[in-house]
Amino acid sequence: MKKILAFAGSTSSTSINKKLATFAAENLEHTSFDVIDLRDFKMPIYSEDEEKVGFSEDAKKFTSLLDNYDGFILSLAEHNGSYAAAFKNIFDWSSRIEANVFRNKPLLLMATSPGGRGGKSVLDAGVEKFSRMGAKELVRFSFPSFYDNFKEGKIVNEELSILLKKEVKKFEQFIK
Repeated sequence: MKKILAFAGSTSSTSINKKLATFAAENLEHTSFDVIDLRDFKMPIYSEDEEKVGFSEDAKKFTSLLDNYDGFILSLAEHNGSYAAAFKNIFDWSSRIEANVFRNKPLLLMATSPGGRGGKSVLDAGVEKFSRMGAKELVRFSFPSFYDNFKEGKIVNEELSILLKKEVKKFEQFIK
């Protein structure tokens, strides 16, 4: 059976993006999954000077973890229209170890936020960047107004539920 890795581009202990990524993974029909938390990977702030010191064990651990999966579900947190600093740092370290971060594998790239735009700015930035960093088939989904549309572990807006399930199915077809 194929297996994917799901995670949020956030280190918040109450990450709405982790909730969305987990929910999307739970809607896979023929693919198993693991969910990770970026808080489990501690790394110094990336810089050339830090890289000269060497790669942290957690940077190597996170990067090698990506080799073990057939695809990825990633839901990006949006901070001031861009990636969360913690995700950007992990992404920077990973790309220095392996430039082909997503290993030419499918990526379901999502974003959510409390607002009506659903993280569209960070989603656009991710599509632009990740398509050049090994996201072979990139499926995208923006989920607006998280707290209005997601309650008790599920999507309560029927239209958004149908749309997400459609995108999850499309992603899963790329995994096969």
